[in-house]
Amino acid sequence: MGWMHTAKFLTTAAQLHHLPPITVPEIAFVGRSNAGKSTCINTLTQQKQLAFASKKPGRTQHINLFSLGKQGVMDAVLADLPGYGYAAVSRSDKVRWQQVMVNYLVSRPGLTGIVLLCDPRLGLTELDEALLEVVRPRVEEGLKFLIVLTKADKLTRAEQAKVLSITRLQAGGGEVKMFSALKKQGVDEVAQLLWQWAHPLPGAEPAGGDAPAPAPASDQEPEKD
Repeated sequence: MGWMHTAKFLTTAAQLHHLPPITVPEIAFVGRSNAGKSTCINTLTQQKQLAFASKKPGRTQHINLFSLGKQGVMDAVLADLPGYGYAAVSRSDKVRWQQVMVNYLVSRPGLTGIVLLCDPRLGLTELDEALLEVVRPRVEEGLKFLIVLTKADKLTRAEQAKVLSITRLQAGGGEVKMFSALKKQGVDEVAQLLWQWAHPLPGAEPAGGDAPAPAPASDQEPEKD
């Protein structure tokens, strides 16, 4: 957990070519605009405003990078991708941004893992499933993948067990964790897993994949996070 608490803002970019080359493991956080992504990042890092939660979800269309590392030595990077699925922007802007996001996920060098944030009360939506299809080739090549079911405190234990069982069948080889920022459920488990992703055992092969893929698009409007 102490490692996660070292997170610091590194840079922001609206286009892939504006992102700096990264030589350490990079872990991307993705999810719908109402999935609680910013809250999850802020809870893991114990920083209230590291990941900014806009009052108008979908307005911010930048990739934000945060560095991690003790004693000032960067040994990993968190990438916060804007939430998708919000209808407050034009369809053309939405499609353009989704293509940037998909290109990042399938071609970003050094991308080690993807954390997909999902509201367990909604389950995996059509957009989430489209994203799973986009990253599936890289996951099959070794890219780490985790589905974090946020807002777990909204469910009973029986409901949590049911959602976990269903989501594990949909995860396509990835892991699934329940998470509650309010109750601190799953915080330690997720933090430990991300540490393991960024510090693989000797001999572990890096993930690969660089083929472009079509971007998912939708005009559905979710509730505000």
